[in-house]
Amino acid sequence: MNSYAEKLSSLPEIFQGILKNIDVNLDPKTPFNIANKIYESFMELFSDGGMKEAASEVKKELEEMENTELHIAITGETGSGKSSLINALRSKNAEDDGAAPVGVKETTVDSNVYTHSNYPKVKFWDLPGIGSPDFSPDSYLQKVDFQRYDFFIIVGSERFRSNHIDLAQAIQKMEKKCYFVRTKVDSDLSNMERSYPNTFNAEEVLEMMRNDFKKQLEKCFRNTIPQVFLISSWDLDMYDFPRLVETLEKDLPSLKRLAFLLSLPMFSPEFTEKKKSALKSHLRKISLASAGINAIPIPGLPLACDVALLCGSMVAFYKMFELDDGSLARRARLARKPVEELKAVMKSPQEKEFTNDLVIKLITNYEKELFRPSLVRSLVAAGVSFVITYWMLSSFLDNLAEDADRVRKKALEPRAPGRAPRQAQDLMQPKVK
Repeated sequence: MNSYAEKLSSLPEIFQGILKNIDVNLDPKTPFNIANKIYESFMELFSDGGMKEAASEVKKELEEMENTELHIAITGETGSGKSSLINALRSKNAEDDGAAPVGVKETTVDSNVYTHSNYPKVKFWDLPGIGSPDFSPDSYLQKVDFQRYDFFIIVGSERFRSNHIDLAQAIQKMEKKCYFVRTKVDSDLSNMERSYPNTFNAEEVLEMMRNDFKKQLEKCFRNTIPQVFLISSWDLDMYDFPRLVETLEKDLPSLKRLAFLLSLPMFSPEFTEKKKSALKSHLRKISLASAGINAIPIPGLPLACDVALLCGSMVAFYKMFELDDGSLARRARLARKPVEELKAVMKSPQEKEFTNDLVIKLITNYEKELFRPSLVRSLVAAGVSFVITYWMLSSFLDNLAEDADRVRKKALEPRAPGRAPRQAQDLMQPKVK
Protein backbone atom coordinates (compact mmCIF):
# COMPACT_ATOMS: atom_id res chain seq x y z
CA MET A 1 0.00 0.00 0.00
CA ASN A 2 1.95 2.99 -1.25
CA SER A 3 -0.34 5.72 -2.54
CA TYR A 4 -1.80 8.27 -0.16
CA ALA A 5 -5.28 7.53 -1.52
CA GLU A 6 -5.02 3.85 -0.58
CA LYS A 7 -3.70 4.73 2.84
CA LEU A 8 -6.37 7.31 3.55
CA SER A 9 -9.20 5.13 2.28
CA SER A 10 -8.19 2.39 4.73
CA LEU A 11 -8.56 4.62 7.82
CA PRO A 12 -12.37 4.33 8.16
CA GLU A 13 -12.08 0.54 7.97
CA ILE A 14 -9.37 0.60 10.64
CA PHE A 15 -11.53 2.73 12.94
CA GLN A 16 -14.57 0.56 12.37
CA GLY A 17 -12.61 -2.60 13.14
CA ILE A 18 -11.16 -1.12 16.33
CA LEU A 19 -14.45 0.25 17.63
CA LYS A 20 -16.56 -2.76 16.63
CA ASN A 21 -15.57 -4.97 19.54
CA ILE A 22 -15.15 -2.28 22.18
CA ASP A 23 -17.95 -0.80 24.27
CA VAL A 24 -16.62 2.44 25.76
CA ASN A 25 -19.41 2.48 28.33
CA LEU A 26 -18.26 -0.76 29.98
CA ASP A 27 -14.80 0.25 31.11
CA PRO A 28 -13.45 3.73 31.90
CA LYS A 29 -10.05 2.55 30.61
CA THR A 30 -11.49 1.83 27.17
CA PRO A 31 -10.86 5.31 25.66
CA PHE A 32 -7.14 4.79 26.33
CA ASN A 33 -7.26 1.43 24.56
CA ILE A 34 -9.10 2.77 21.53
CA ALA A 35 -6.84 5.80 21.20
CA ASN A 36 -3.71 3.68 21.43
CA LYS A 37 -4.97 1.20 18.84
CA ILE A 38 -5.87 3.98 16.42
CA TYR A 39 -2.46 5.53 17.01
CA GLU A 40 -0.69 2.22 16.32
CA SER A 41 -2.71 1.66 13.14
CA PHE A 42 -2.00 5.20 11.97
CA MET A 43 1.75 4.84 12.55
CA GLU A 44 1.82 1.45 10.84
CA LEU A 45 0.00 2.96 7.88
CA PHE A 46 2.74 5.56 7.41
CA SER A 47 5.68 3.44 8.55
CA ASP A 48 7.29 3.82 5.13
CA GLY A 49 6.81 7.60 5.11
CA GLY A 50 4.58 9.67 2.90
CA MET A 51 2.47 11.28 5.62
CA LYS A 52 3.27 14.86 4.62
CA GLU A 53 2.55 14.07 0.97
CA ALA A 54 -0.75 12.47 1.95
CA ALA A 55 -1.63 15.46 4.13
CA SER A 56 -0.85 17.83 1.25
CA GLU A 57 -3.10 15.91 -1.13
CA VAL A 58 -5.85 15.75 1.47
CA LYS A 59 -5.66 19.53 1.90
CA LYS A 60 -6.24 19.87 -1.85
CA GLU A 61 -9.26 17.57 -1.60
CA LEU A 62 -10.71 19.69 1.21
CA GLU A 63 -10.24 22.83 -0.88
CA GLU A 64 -11.88 21.14 -3.86
CA MET A 65 -14.80 20.15 -1.65
CA GLU A 66 -15.14 23.73 -0.41
CA ASN A 67 -15.05 25.15 -3.95
CA THR A 68 -17.47 22.68 -5.58
CA GLU A 69 -20.32 24.51 -7.29
CA LEU A 70 -23.89 23.23 -7.58
CA HIS A 71 -26.41 24.84 -9.93
CA ILE A 72 -30.06 23.86 -9.44
CA ALA A 73 -32.61 24.96 -12.05
CA ILE A 74 -36.21 25.49 -10.88
CA THR A 75 -38.75 25.89 -13.67
CA GLY A 76 -42.50 25.68 -14.17
CA GLU A 77 -45.54 27.84 -14.77
CA THR A 78 -46.07 31.19 -13.06
CA GLY A 79 -47.83 30.73 -9.72
CA SER A 80 -46.81 27.11 -9.31
CA GLY A 81 -44.76 27.77 -6.17
CA LYS A 82 -41.27 28.05 -7.66
CA SER A 83 -40.28 30.99 -5.46
CA SER A 84 -41.64 29.42 -2.28
CA LEU A 85 -39.68 26.25 -3.01
CA ILE A 86 -36.47 28.20 -3.62
CA ASN A 87 -36.96 30.09 -0.35
CA ALA A 88 -37.69 26.88 1.58
CA LEU A 89 -34.52 25.25 0.27
CA ARG A 90 -32.57 28.31 1.44
CA SER A 91 -34.29 28.49 4.89
CA LYS A 92 -35.87 31.84 4.05
CA ASN A 93 -39.33 33.33 3.94
CA ALA A 94 -40.56 35.95 1.51
CA GLU A 95 -39.77 38.81 3.93
CA ASP A 96 -36.08 37.96 4.35
CA ASP A 97 -33.37 39.89 2.54
CA GLY A 98 -32.43 38.17 -0.69
CA ALA A 99 -35.54 36.00 -0.76
CA ALA A 100 -37.22 35.10 -4.03
CA PRO A 101 -40.35 37.30 -4.36
CA VAL A 102 -43.58 35.41 -3.74
CA GLY A 103 -46.97 36.35 -5.13
CA VAL A 104 -45.51 38.77 -7.68
CA LYS A 105 -46.65 38.49 -11.27
CA GLU A 106 -43.83 37.13 -13.37
CA THR A 107 -42.81 39.50 -16.13
CA THR A 108 -39.11 38.75 -16.55
CA VAL A 109 -37.79 36.72 -19.43
CA ASP A 110 -34.42 36.18 -17.74
CA SER A 111 -33.21 33.64 -15.21
CA ASN A 112 -32.77 34.89 -11.63
CA VAL A 113 -30.10 33.33 -9.45
CA TYR A 114 -30.42 33.01 -5.66
CA THR A 115 -27.27 32.12 -3.75
CA HIS A 116 -27.47 30.09 -0.58
CA SER A 117 -26.69 32.25 2.47
CA ASN A 118 -24.26 29.76 4.02
CA TYR A 119 -23.01 28.12 0.81
CA PRO A 120 -22.29 30.72 -1.89
CA LYS A 121 -21.22 27.94 -4.28
CA VAL A 122 -24.77 26.48 -4.18
CA LYS A 123 -27.02 28.46 -6.50
CA PHE A 124 -30.75 28.16 -7.19
CA TRP A 125 -31.90 29.43 -10.58
CA ASP A 126 -35.48 30.62 -11.00
CA LEU A 127 -36.03 30.13 -14.71
CA PRO A 128 -38.66 32.02 -16.74
CA GLY A 129 -42.18 30.56 -16.75
CA ILE A 130 -43.15 27.97 -19.34
CA GLY A 131 -46.85 28.75 -19.62
CA SER A 132 -46.94 30.69 -22.90
CA PRO A 133 -48.98 29.16 -25.78
CA ASP A 134 -46.02 29.36 -28.18
CA PHE A 135 -43.62 27.64 -25.75
CA SER A 136 -40.72 25.86 -27.47
CA PRO A 137 -38.67 23.64 -25.12
CA ASP A 138 -35.56 23.55 -27.34
CA SER A 139 -35.45 27.33 -27.72
CA TYR A 140 -36.18 27.74 -24.01
CA LEU A 141 -33.29 25.51 -22.94
CA GLN A 142 -30.85 27.26 -25.25
CA LYS A 143 -31.99 30.63 -23.94
CA VAL A 144 -31.50 29.69 -20.27
CA ASP A 145 -28.09 28.11 -20.99
CA PHE A 146 -29.14 24.58 -20.01
CA GLN A 147 -25.54 23.29 -19.80
CA ARG A 148 -24.99 25.40 -16.70
CA TYR A 149 -27.30 23.35 -14.47
CA ASP A 150 -26.59 20.11 -12.65
CA PHE A 151 -30.27 19.13 -12.69
CA PHE A 152 -33.75 20.55 -13.29
CA ILE A 153 -36.77 20.59 -10.99
CA ILE A 154 -39.99 21.06 -12.96
CA VAL A 155 -42.62 22.50 -10.62
CA GLY A 156 -46.38 22.17 -11.00
CA SER A 157 -49.19 22.97 -8.59
CA GLU A 158 -51.95 21.10 -10.40
CA ARG A 159 -51.76 18.57 -13.21
CA PHE A 160 -48.63 18.55 -15.32
CA ARG A 161 -49.43 20.03 -18.71
CA SER A 162 -48.02 19.50 -22.17
CA ASN A 163 -45.41 22.24 -21.64
CA HIS A 164 -44.06 20.39 -18.58
CA ILE A 165 -43.90 17.12 -20.52
CA ASP A 166 -42.30 18.68 -23.60
CA LEU A 167 -39.65 20.38 -21.47
CA ALA A 168 -38.80 17.18 -19.59
CA GLN A 169 -38.43 15.28 -22.85
CA ALA A 170 -36.11 17.98 -24.23
CA ILE A 171 -34.03 17.93 -21.02
CA GLN A 172 -33.65 14.16 -21.24
CA LYS A 173 -32.69 14.41 -24.88
CA MET A 174 -29.85 16.71 -23.83
CA GLU A 175 -28.76 14.11 -21.25
CA LYS A 176 -29.64 16.14 -18.18
CA LYS A 177 -31.55 14.93 -15.12
CA CYS A 178 -34.99 16.34 -14.34
CA TYR A 179 -37.54 15.72 -11.60
CA PHE A 180 -41.21 16.64 -11.36
CA VAL A 181 -42.23 18.32 -8.12
CA ARG A 182 -45.91 18.79 -7.32
CA THR A 183 -46.17 21.65 -4.83
CA LYS A 184 -48.94 22.90 -2.51
CA VAL A 185 -49.89 19.37 -1.50
CA ASP A 186 -50.89 20.62 1.95
CA SER A 187 -53.54 22.86 0.36
CA ASP A 188 -54.87 19.96 -1.72
CA LEU A 189 -55.21 17.74 1.33
CA SER A 190 -56.91 20.51 3.29
CA ASN A 191 -59.44 21.03 0.49
CA MET A 192 -60.12 17.30 0.23
CA GLU A 193 -60.67 17.04 3.97
CA ARG A 194 -63.19 19.87 3.89
CA SER A 195 -64.99 18.23 0.96
CA TYR A 196 -65.01 14.72 2.44
CA PRO A 197 -64.86 15.16 6.24
CA ASN A 198 -66.18 11.68 7.04
CA THR A 199 -64.16 9.56 4.61
CA PHE A 200 -60.98 11.61 4.18
CA ASN A 201 -57.71 9.65 4.42
CA ALA A 202 -54.53 11.61 3.70
CA GLU A 203 -52.41 8.60 2.71
CA GLU A 204 -55.06 7.36 0.30
CA VAL A 205 -55.32 10.78 -1.34
CA LEU A 206 -51.53 11.05 -1.69
CA GLU A 207 -51.29 7.57 -3.19
CA MET A 208 -54.08 8.39 -5.62
CA MET A 209 -52.22 11.54 -6.71
CA ARG A 210 -48.98 9.60 -7.21
CA ASN A 211 -50.72 6.94 -9.28
CA ASP A 212 -52.47 9.54 -11.43
CA PHE A 213 -49.18 11.30 -12.20
CA LYS A 214 -47.46 7.99 -12.87
CA LYS A 215 -50.11 6.95 -15.37
CA GLN A 216 -49.96 10.37 -17.04
CA LEU A 217 -46.17 10.20 -17.45
CA GLU A 218 -46.15 6.57 -18.59
CA LYS A 219 -48.15 7.63 -21.63
CA CYS A 220 -45.58 10.29 -22.54
CA PHE A 221 -42.21 8.68 -21.81
CA ARG A 222 -41.05 5.45 -23.39
CA ASN A 223 -37.79 4.84 -21.58
CA THR A 224 -36.77 6.81 -18.48
CA ILE A 225 -39.85 8.14 -16.71
CA PRO A 226 -39.04 11.15 -14.50
CA GLN A 227 -40.02 10.68 -10.88
CA VAL A 228 -42.75 12.79 -9.29
CA PHE A 229 -42.45 14.12 -5.73
CA LEU A 230 -45.36 15.57 -3.77
CA ILE A 231 -44.17 18.29 -1.40
CA SER A 232 -45.17 21.31 0.63
CA SER A 233 -42.70 24.16 0.81
CA TRP A 234 -44.03 24.90 4.30
CA ASP A 235 -43.42 21.38 5.65
CA LEU A 236 -40.32 19.86 4.10
CA ASP A 237 -40.30 16.98 6.58
CA MET A 238 -43.65 15.74 5.26
CA TYR A 239 -44.78 14.00 2.08
CA ASP A 240 -42.09 13.22 -0.53
CA PHE A 241 -39.34 15.73 0.18
CA PRO A 242 -37.16 13.21 2.08
CA ARG A 243 -37.53 10.83 -0.88
CA LEU A 244 -36.47 13.62 -3.25
CA VAL A 245 -33.33 14.15 -1.16
CA GLU A 246 -32.52 10.43 -1.27
CA THR A 247 -33.01 10.34 -5.04
CA LEU A 248 -30.72 13.30 -5.65
CA GLU A 249 -28.15 11.75 -3.31
CA LYS A 250 -27.97 8.75 -5.59
CA ASP A 251 -27.94 10.74 -8.82
CA LEU A 252 -25.36 13.42 -8.00
CA PRO A 253 -21.58 12.84 -8.11
CA SER A 254 -19.89 12.71 -4.70
CA LEU A 255 -18.71 16.30 -4.23
CA LYS A 256 -21.92 17.83 -5.58
CA ARG A 257 -23.92 15.37 -3.46
CA LEU A 258 -22.14 16.63 -0.36
CA ALA A 259 -22.69 20.28 -1.33
CA PHE A 260 -26.40 19.55 -1.82
CA LEU A 261 -26.79 17.74 1.51
CA LEU A 262 -24.91 20.36 3.51
CA SER A 263 -26.93 23.21 2.00
CA LEU A 264 -30.33 21.75 2.92
CA PRO A 265 -32.25 23.00 5.98
CA MET A 266 -32.46 20.85 9.11
CA PHE A 267 -35.98 19.56 8.55
CA SER A 268 -36.00 16.29 10.54
CA PRO A 269 -33.99 14.22 13.06
CA GLU A 270 -33.31 11.67 10.33
CA PHE A 271 -31.81 14.32 8.09
CA THR A 272 -29.69 15.65 10.96
CA GLU A 273 -28.20 12.17 11.28
CA LYS A 274 -27.66 11.95 7.51
CA LYS A 275 -25.82 15.27 7.45
CA LYS A 276 -23.71 14.28 10.45
CA SER A 277 -22.72 10.99 8.80
CA ALA A 278 -21.77 12.78 5.58
CA LEU A 279 -19.51 15.15 7.51
CA LYS A 280 -17.93 12.42 9.62
CA SER A 281 -16.69 10.70 6.50
CA HIS A 282 -14.40 13.72 5.93
CA LEU A 283 -13.05 14.19 9.46
CA ARG A 284 -10.02 11.97 8.85
CA LYS A 285 -9.00 14.33 6.04
CA ILE A 286 -9.21 17.36 8.31
CA SER A 287 -7.25 15.59 11.05
CA LEU A 288 -4.55 14.38 8.67
CA ALA A 289 -4.20 17.82 7.05
CA SER A 290 -3.98 19.41 10.50
CA ALA A 291 -1.30 16.98 11.67
CA GLY A 292 0.81 17.11 8.52
CA ILE A 293 0.70 20.69 7.20
CA ASN A 294 1.31 24.00 9.00
CA ALA A 295 1.34 22.08 12.29
CA ILE A 296 2.36 24.29 15.21
CA PRO A 297 3.38 22.79 18.59
CA ILE A 298 0.77 23.20 21.32
CA PRO A 299 2.42 24.62 24.47
CA GLY A 300 2.68 21.97 27.17
CA LEU A 301 1.53 19.13 24.91
CA PRO A 302 3.52 16.51 22.98
CA LEU A 303 1.78 17.26 19.70
CA ALA A 304 1.48 19.82 16.93
CA CYS A 305 -1.46 20.69 14.71
CA ASP A 306 -2.94 23.39 12.51
CA VAL A 307 -5.23 25.06 15.04
CA ALA A 308 -6.51 27.61 12.51
CA LEU A 309 -7.63 24.81 10.17
CA LEU A 310 -9.40 23.01 13.01
CA CYS A 311 -11.09 26.17 14.25
CA GLY A 312 -12.20 27.13 10.74
CA SER A 313 -13.64 23.67 10.16
CA MET A 314 -15.51 23.65 13.47
CA VAL A 315 -16.96 27.11 12.85
CA ALA A 316 -18.07 25.91 9.40
CA PHE A 317 -19.93 23.04 11.09
CA TYR A 318 -22.15 25.63 12.78
CA LYS A 319 -23.33 26.82 9.36
CA MET A 320 -23.84 23.26 8.16
CA PHE A 321 -26.15 22.56 11.10
CA GLU A 322 -27.79 26.03 10.90
CA LEU A 323 -26.48 26.97 14.33
CA ASP A 324 -24.53 30.07 13.30
CA ASP A 325 -25.92 33.46 14.29
CA GLY A 326 -27.42 34.20 10.87
CA SER A 327 -29.19 30.84 10.60
CA LEU A 328 -30.53 31.04 14.15
CA ALA A 329 -31.87 34.54 13.47
CA ARG A 330 -33.65 33.32 10.31
CA ARG A 331 -35.16 30.34 12.12
CA ALA A 332 -36.28 32.60 14.97
CA ARG A 333 -38.05 34.89 12.50
CA LEU A 334 -39.77 31.92 10.86
CA ALA A 335 -40.84 30.62 14.29
CA ARG A 336 -41.77 34.12 15.50
CA LYS A 337 -39.68 33.66 18.60
CA PRO A 338 -36.79 35.57 20.17
CA VAL A 339 -33.50 34.16 18.93
CA GLU A 340 -32.34 33.89 22.56
CA GLU A 341 -35.04 31.27 23.10
CA LEU A 342 -33.44 29.05 20.45
CA LYS A 343 -29.90 29.70 21.65
CA ALA A 344 -30.92 28.76 25.19
CA VAL A 345 -31.37 25.08 24.30
CA MET A 346 -27.88 24.77 22.81
CA LYS A 347 -25.23 23.06 24.93
CA SER A 348 -22.33 23.88 22.62
CA PRO A 349 -20.61 27.27 22.74
CA GLN A 350 -22.18 29.91 20.54
CA GLU A 351 -20.49 30.43 17.19
CA LYS A 352 -19.03 33.80 18.17
CA GLU A 353 -17.40 32.22 21.25
CA PHE A 354 -15.43 29.77 19.13
CA THR A 355 -11.76 30.78 18.87
CA ASN A 356 -8.33 29.23 18.43
CA ASP A 357 -7.87 29.40 22.21
CA LEU A 358 -11.04 27.37 22.74
CA VAL A 359 -9.80 24.73 20.27
CA ILE A 360 -6.48 24.49 22.15
CA LYS A 361 -8.37 24.04 25.41
CA LEU A 362 -10.43 21.24 23.90
CA ILE A 363 -7.31 19.55 22.51
CA THR A 364 -5.68 19.75 25.95
CA ASN A 365 -8.66 18.08 27.61
CA TYR A 366 -8.87 15.33 25.00
CA GLU A 367 -5.12 14.66 25.30
CA LYS A 368 -5.59 14.03 29.02
CA GLU A 369 -8.67 11.92 28.39
CA LEU A 370 -7.24 9.68 25.69
CA PHE A 371 -3.55 9.14 26.50
CA ARG A 372 -1.80 8.12 29.71
CA PRO A 373 0.80 10.73 30.75
CA SER A 374 3.45 8.03 31.21
CA LEU A 375 3.01 6.88 27.62
CA VAL A 376 2.22 9.95 25.56
CA ARG A 377 5.70 11.52 25.84
CA SER A 378 7.19 8.62 23.91
CA LEU A 379 4.70 8.79 21.03
CA VAL A 380 5.15 10.49 17.67
CA ALA A 381 3.49 13.93 17.68
CA ALA A 382 1.75 13.55 14.31
CA GLY A 383 0.08 10.30 15.35
CA VAL A 384 -1.09 11.73 18.67
CA SER A 385 -2.37 14.85 16.93
CA PHE A 386 -4.31 12.80 14.40
CA VAL A 387 -6.03 10.68 17.06
CA ILE A 388 -6.91 13.58 19.35
CA THR A 389 -8.19 15.93 16.65
CA TYR A 390 -10.21 13.17 14.99
CA TRP A 391 -11.82 12.27 18.30
CA MET A 392 -12.43 15.91 19.17
CA LEU A 393 -14.04 16.68 15.79
CA SER A 394 -16.22 13.57 15.95
CA SER A 395 -17.50 14.39 19.44
CA PHE A 396 -18.00 18.02 18.45
CA LEU A 397 -20.16 16.95 15.49
CA ASP A 398 -22.24 14.74 17.80
CA ASN A 399 -22.80 17.73 20.10
CA LEU A 400 -23.81 20.05 17.26
CA ALA A 401 -26.17 17.48 15.76
CA GLU A 402 -27.91 17.15 19.11
CA ASP A 403 -28.10 20.94 19.37
CA ALA A 404 -29.59 21.15 15.87
CA ASP A 405 -32.39 18.79 16.87
CA ARG A 406 -33.01 20.70 20.09
CA VAL A 407 -33.20 24.00 18.22
CA ARG A 408 -35.54 22.53 15.59
CA LYS A 409 -37.88 21.16 18.27
CA LYS A 410 -37.85 24.44 20.20
CA ALA A 411 -38.70 26.38 17.04
CA LEU A 412 -41.74 24.15 16.49
CA GLU A 413 -43.02 24.47 20.07
CA PRO A 414 -45.65 27.03 21.12
CA ARG A 415 -43.99 30.13 22.46
CA ALA A 416 -42.64 29.64 25.97
CA PRO A 417 -39.99 31.29 28.17
CA GLY A 418 -36.49 30.05 27.40
CA ARG A 419 -33.70 29.33 29.83
CA ALA A 420 -30.37 31.06 30.00
CA PRO A 421 -27.78 29.86 27.50
CA ARG A 422 -24.95 27.75 28.77
CA GLN A 423 -21.45 29.12 28.63
CA ALA A 424 -18.60 27.84 26.52
CA GLN A 425 -17.04 26.25 29.63
CA ASP A 426 -19.87 23.69 29.70
CA LEU A 427 -18.39 21.96 26.66
CA MET A 428 -14.89 21.77 28.04
CA GLN A 429 -15.23 18.24 29.39
CA PRO A 430 -14.76 15.75 26.53
CA LYS A 431 -17.73 13.66 25.48
CA VAL A 432 -16.31 10.17 24.98
CA LYS A 433 -18.42 7.55 23.28
